[in-house]
Amino acid sequence: MILESVKTKLNNEIQLIGRQTLDKGGCILIIGVVHGDEPQGEFLINNYLEKTTVLPPHLLFIPSLNPDGQSLETRTNANEVDINRNFPTENWELGERNRYFGGESPASEIETRFVIDVVEKYAPKLIITLHTPFKIVNFDGEAREISEKIGKIFNYPVEASIGYPTPGSFGTWAGIERQIPIITIEMDEEIPQEELVAPFKKMIDMLH
Repeated sequence: MILESVKTKLNNEIQLIGRQTLDKGGCILIIGVVHGDEPQGEFLINNYLEKTTVLPPHLLFIPSLNPDGQSLETRTNANEVDINRNFPTENWELGERNRYFGGESPASEIETRFVIDVVEKYAPKLIITLHTPFKIVNFDGEAREISEKIGKIFNYPVEASIGYPTPGSFGTWAGIERQIPIITIEMDEEIPQEELVAPFKKMIDMLH
């Protein structure tokens, strides 16, 4: 069921889905479509939800955090802000107006504030975000052990660094500064989405 929702600038809806009897404080949050041109996460989450008759009490899903970017087929949201550079971290910076633009100020975006509110309200013990295209499992905070397990499922290497600076990122905000283990799965964008269903389901079954 929809536990929380908010309307975006373009009047799309961001939804948080989970059970009413959610295990707060022990839950796992899975987020799709932080970047609008990476739709695989929503496909996988919705596919799982459609095929699951009883949702596990410890799972929370945001199928698409950036529906405006999805509809525009852009990395950024409707304000041309990269949500994954808009979090109020110590290293947030006012950068150039390009596809990595972090906004005019930290947490200026509806999408960013929605995630912050969810994390503060539901206190997840682990957060997983679904991205493309690097075919790696990246992590922030104390998440190497679970990352190694996920890496084996997807057959991706595990990397503590994505390889370039990410000021204002969700990983820094949640994983580094708040010590919530966060895993970023960078999936293969060149294969049919259907080929990601089995490893995604296997990962969900492994999480507890």
